[in-house]
Amino acid sequence: MKLPGQDAIARQADEHLVTHRVSLPRRVVERPIRQVAKRLAMALFVLVLTALLVYADNDGYNDNSDGAVDFLDAWYYATVTLSTTGYGDITPVSDGARLTNIFVITPLRVMFLIILVGTTLEVLTERTREEWRLNRWRSTLRDHTVVIGFGTKGRSALQTVCATGLKKEQVVVVDPSGKVIDAANADGFVGVVGDATRSDVLKRAEVHKARQIIIATQRDDTAVLVALTARQLNRGAKIVAAVREEENAPLLKQSGADVVITSASAAGRLLGLSVLSPAAGMVMEDLIHQGSGLDIVERPVIKAEVGKSPREVDSLVVSVVRGHRVLGYDDPAVARLELTDRLITIVRATPGRQVAPDARPLPRD
Repeated sequence: MKLPGQDAIARQADEHLVTHRVSLPRRVVERPIRQVAKRLAMALFVLVLTALLVYADNDGYNDNSDGAVDFLDAWYYATVTLSTTGYGDITPVSDGARLTNIFVITPLRVMFLIILVGTTLEVLTERTREEWRLNRWRSTLRDHTVVIGFGTKGRSALQTVCATGLKKEQVVVVDPSGKVIDAANADGFVGVVGDATRSDVLKRAEVHKARQIIIATQRDDTAVLVALTARQLNRGAKIVAAVREEENAPLLKQSGADVVITSASAAGRLLGLSVLSPAAGMVMEDLIHQGSGLDIVERPVIKAEVGKSPREVDSLVVSVVRGHRVLGYDDPAVARLELTDRLITIVRATPGRQVAPDARPLPRD
């Protein structure tokens, strides 16, 4: 089956050499224009201070041209002195002027040079620091979560998994838009700018070391190509993907996705349920939003529950996961719970509640 738009994506990949980069979250800093303005203001302050000091003691200076040092000469001397040009036509001759040059003007000269050269030094040190942070990030990143697409679906998926205790340092966002990656950085996530259908972009996101991959692209054909590429790079990662059209779900599973969520049909079913029963629709909407009202989680069976039926468990059990099968709570096959089973339960959400490390929320639409 050939999805619409697949040829367009292939042509775009051939016609454009996609530039990609890894963008680490940064601390909030001032805008570059404000930084430059502050540096210029500081340099001007040092220049004015030096000129006033020279003019205040102008009798201690000698001008080779006319012997006297006026206000313009004071500015001239401050300029050539702070810039280390030093023509030598105006020189300090008195002891007070020389002491002022030693203990005041010389430190001001050093400060002036630091201010002017500071921008270049800052750029060099920032580049070195970013390279060091990037290398350190690559060497320490393991078992992380890669999110392809930082739109509405991607953001909602991250909110859900982060609500269960996933650290932002363990998340990498991939998106072709630089502005979107800047937004992800502002939220504290590492971002990679580039086309996720290309293996070199996914390698920069360290997909081969990821534990789980969330595909939340805008197009179904893009999701298929991303799933194929990601599965080729990482055979063991859990891949969860979203598609708009239900007919494309089997193709996405064949491409390597473990779980496929059909967003359009799921939203349609929720709308229909809300029409038939507004209360039931509200409950389902509550379950979808992690951390408010009711939450649906998956957890292991504890020893005290082994041998009991799902009805006898204190939690509200809706399904039992046994092996690769998801069985209903009333299925005869799970009349007695086993230690290797996992329970899908509904719990009351409390603010700040941390889900147990071995429990995890179910994928949301």
